[in-house]
Amino acid sequence: MDALTTPSLLGRDDEIRCLSGMLAAGLEGRGGALVLRGEAGIGKSTLLGHVRDAAGFRVLEASGSEFETSLPFAALHQLCQPLLGSSSGHHREALDVAFGLAIGKPDVLRVGMATLDLLSRSGPLLCLVDDAHWLDEASAGVFAFLGRRLASEAVVLVFAARPGAPSRMDELPGLELRGLADADARALLTSAVVDDKVRERLLSEARGNPLALLELPKAGGFAMPDVASVPSMIERSFQDRAARLPDPARMLLTLASADPTGEPGLLWAAARVLLGDAVTVAGAEAEASGLVGISARVRFCHPLARSAVYLAASAGERRAVHLTLAAVTDAETDPDRRVWHLAQAQTAPDDSLAAELELSADRARSRGGVAAAAAFLERAAALSVDPSVRATRTLAAAELKLDAGAVDVAAELLSTFSADDSRADLLRGRIAFVRSAANDGPGYVLRAALASGIDVRDRVLDALEIALAFGRPSGVMDSVVSVARGLSGGSDVLEALVVLADEGHAAAVPLLRRLFSGDEQVWTRHPALATMLAGELWDTDVHSSVTSWLMKTGQQAGSPFVLRLGLAQSAVGSVLHGDFGAAVSAIAEEEALADALGVPPLRYARLHLAAYRGQAQQVLAETEHSAREVSRRAGVLVANGFWASAVLHNSLGEYPVALAAARAAVEPGDLYLAGSALPELVEAAVRCGETNLAAEALADLVARTSPCGTPWAGGVAAYAQALVSGEEECFLAAVEQLSASSARPHLGRAHLVYGEWLRRAGRRVDARVQLRSAHEIFGAVGMSAFAGRAAAELQATGEVARSRSADAVDSLTMQETHIARLVAAGATSKEVAARLFLSPRTVDAHLRNIYRKVGINSRRQLAGVFSSSA
Repeated sequence: MDALTTPSLLGRDDEIRCLSGMLAAGLEGRGGALVLRGEAGIGKSTLLGHVRDAAGFRVLEASGSEFETSLPFAALHQLCQPLLGSSSGHHREALDVAFGLAIGKPDVLRVGMATLDLLSRSGPLLCLVDDAHWLDEASAGVFAFLGRRLASEAVVLVFAARPGAPSRMDELPGLELRGLADADARALLTSAVVDDKVRERLLSEARGNPLALLELPKAGGFAMPDVASVPSMIERSFQDRAARLPDPARMLLTLASADPTGEPGLLWAAARVLLGDAVTVAGAEAEASGLVGISARVRFCHPLARSAVYLAASAGERRAVHLTLAAVTDAETDPDRRVWHLAQAQTAPDDSLAAELELSADRARSRGGVAAAAAFLERAAALSVDPSVRATRTLAAAELKLDAGAVDVAAELLSTFSADDSRADLLRGRIAFVRSAANDGPGYVLRAALASGIDVRDRVLDALEIALAFGRPSGVMDSVVSVARGLSGGSDVLEALVVLADEGHAAAVPLLRRLFSGDEQVWTRHPALATMLAGELWDTDVHSSVTSWLMKTGQQAGSPFVLRLGLAQSAVGSVLHGDFGAAVSAIAEEEALADALGVPPLRYARLHLAAYRGQAQQVLAETEHSAREVSRRAGVLVANGFWASAVLHNSLGEYPVALAAARAAVEPGDLYLAGSALPELVEAAVRCGETNLAAEALADLVARTSPCGTPWAGGVAAYAQALVSGEEECFLAAVEQLSASSARPHLGRAHLVYGEWLRRAGRRVDARVQLRSAHEIFGAVGMSAFAGRAAAELQATGEVARSRSADAVDSLTMQETHIARLVAAGATSKEVAARLFLSPRTVDAHLRNIYRKVGINSRRQLAGVFSSSA
């Protein structure tokens, strides 16, 4: 049933149909989000007003404010305020902290989940958010989080935004509003009393903009189309209407335009201070103008009217209204809004006000409002008298601007610092990584480290850590090692890197083992680098301990970066062990976390899994993405793609392609990846008859693995040695050592290459034993391409391998697989929802799809399905 019962709007039939469909679906529990995009006056707010009376919905409203873009969760607070009385428990706590009603640091994910719970329990809900281009970043992040999680909720979110909305809004479905067709524009203009000549000029200037067609006839004069934009002309119309009002009414409008809260009590309190006895008449005249309505909320007739009124006021008038608003704003309950009004009114340096702004920045930062903290600090710096204090605050503001994604603003703030300022160089390094394809970021960081003379060793490692974070460590390692050679100090991460680069694995492995086994655990200060160094040891136990620390620390400290790194490494470790189900779960959880944060997922874990599974299309898609990154990145991200391509094509027997990919993966010499790609290079080179290349790669592999002394390292080296030498003792050693490790995929490959060698030696019966073992391992693990290669070899010996029947579990998506595994292990829908940042209703919807795909109808049956598919 159509939820919209009001008449249609002129020229907006398509838009009305879209919104009506969304509302009808929302009433059925299939909600969603939509961003109406377009220039000012194009009809976005009118469409919001049109759906406001939709049948069956409770309506919540909020709007972004130009004056509150720096206050974290301001718009979200507006939207949720009518429902806060119904929230409780840890969800209420998360919202109270976010809205400044309780002390603490808000976790954006917890705030998002709390809001999702609050809205889903209050539906059917229609949430309308106007002026979304002025949303504060924290609110925009939560709205984007919500917008992707309403498919099973009776909640519809509709936003209206001009160009320039926060980037998080781009993640949501959008509908672009354009000007009215000529016939509709003429029909809309018929209500205006104008002659034919004026009508044609109006139509030309309005360009189909509905608000312009309604407002320009009231303006009393029209600019030529090439002189002003349509929004400018509309604003001029609003300004002309305001200018005709008596001064007290115009001042009341200016007060209303400067107050983003829309609270009538605050407006009347300020108006009484500023206007005295004239307030009553001024209020009546302001409302009679049609520019503003004052009831339960102060609402301008259009967002452009607010900005037009504010901009039309003189600088002195704006200072007066901000001072008055500051005077009537409660310093205890709303200190940040009060100090912001004071800052807007101040023109000369004022240390006491700057100190208050710095306190507001601290409060904003503690609430997760990075953009807000940056804005407060930037204003504090401008009002600071002491040059050194001003510089410190400017630098802090630049750092926060960068953290908030405002890279250009951060760079502009740094332009006031000298080229050799070590504090600024650290930030210039980070900016260079974000902006440029060149690896000049570490240069700034290294230069800053040496110039500062403080924590130099850690700063040098910071350069490498930044490179790893942005996927571009190639070339950085040489710079880091070069600088590190001149630094004194004890055994630590930096010394291990220098020894590894200068003397190789034989000398470095003891240092690395001491690094990971020591009580101090200095590696924890550089977790991304630690995961790479752990890989150089070819030790699954070390890798597991690092992964466990990452998971535990990420969860306890509430650090999304560390937790995501831990999940990705958990997936990689599970792939190496042959537990693809656990890898799928870890990848799904990391992707859910990344999605909740609005950042891209870590690709390499999915790539590792796809390569071992033999999923050619997935590997191709990921490697094509990596190839596109080459123009601006080099190193780990791209090398992972080459490594995965080498594994895949070796599994398919496409050795020339595998050879080219393996060469490309080894060439940068990156930590861990270069070593792990060497076995692929050896096999591909042997199969292609490149004996010298195979021997060189083998020598490099043995130099890396032999000092490690683990069954995994020894087994991989032995099977590479067997491929090059063709000696049966090496094949036997590979199978024996890998049987003592947890690296089942490599054990399967050792059986496979041994079986292939035996078949070619004419020993078919012996070959069948090895090939059968390989085929069974690959089939059980889920390595379909390698299983196919083993089956073909078995057939060549005269034995037909039993093919693995298609399992219904294979049809599940990664997220569905993860949900099914959790439920099969006994988790409730509520527990799964909390883990994947979904609502319980959405989890139940996924479960219904899972039951349908695998042919069951209850939770109890899931345990049996997954035990049989393990």
